[in-house]
Parts: sequence; structure tokens; C-alpha cells
Amino acid sequence: MIERSTTSPYTSPVTEPRWLDEDERRTWLAFIVATQLFFEQVERDLQRDANLPFAYYEILVILSESPDRRLRMSELADATLSSRSRLSHAIGRLEATGWVRRESCPTDRRAAYAVLTDAGYAVLEAAAPGHVESVRAHLFDQLSAEQLDALRDVAETLARHLVASTGTTPPPFASVAAASTD
Repeated sequence: MIERSTTSPYTSPVTEPRWLDEDERRTWLAFIVATQLFFEQVERDLQRDANLPFAYYEILVILSESPDRRLRMSELADATLSSRSRLSHAIGRLEATGWVRRESCPTDRRAAYAVLTDAGYAVLEAAAPGHVESVRAHLFDQLSAEQLDALRDVAETLARHLVASTGTTPPPFASVAAASTD
């Protein structure tokens, strides 16, 4: 038998679970399927067109948008919502390709920077048009202007809630997640 907790860190304790009704269940399952299939398609397209996993593309993008195309490893881990260990492994792979290099931090011997190389920037420039077309074809082109407005509103609302409730630092490019609802 599955034990179900009746308390949540996000709400006050309840005596009965708040089960999903049929419409909520349908919405939840559609959300799961749509987001999983979308990210799988974007991943397939990046792999096919640029031989690049999405996780590496994300790292290259974040570094490209950082001052001097460099970021402390700890900040990069936070920005990618990755563990330090997982990010270190990814950076090792990107170093082996010559797309990223690590540099020591002159003021903190324990810290290191990830720096996007010119070769890494060139890979990103080559991959970006196909990636943007994939996102456009599988997301934007499928929705009306009203649906896109609604999707942005829903995504920003969820991001604000999850950033606040998890204490996560939003990635630098995701300032909308912390935007006020005013």
C-alpha cells in the first residue's frame, strides 16, 4: 500500500489529500506529456543538426551571455540547475572538445571559472539557428498569440512560485521568473 503524506511544506497540514478531479488530472497529464515530448524533440533536433546535447548547448548559451564569456563554476551550476559534480563532468567534456576552458580564480583558490572559447562560441553560433527553428516549429508555431500570452503567464507564475518555494536562484537570463505580478 502506498503511504500518502497529508502534509506539504507549501501548504498547511490537511487531514485529507486534495485529489485531482478529472479536469485537473487531464491537465496534469497533458502538461507532463507535452513538456517531455517537447524537450525530447528539441534534444533530438540539436543532436541531429549540431551533434550537441541540450545540456551542453545550455552551458554554452549561459557562458556566451556572461561578461567576458566566463562564469564561476558554482554560479554556472546554479544557472543550469545542476549539481557541482554534474556540471564539473560536463565542463570536462566541453574542455576536451576545446569549447570551454577552466581558469583558476585569483582571489579564491577553491573557485574556478568556466570560460567559453572562440571555438565554443563558433559551435554555438552554428547550432543556434537550428535550435531556434526547432523551438519555433514545435512551440511557437503551434500556438495562437493568445495561447502564447497564456503560456508565458502560466510559466512565469510557476517559475516565481518554484523559485520562492525551493530557494533556488533563477538563472541570470530568467529574470522574468522573479518579476513582480504588479
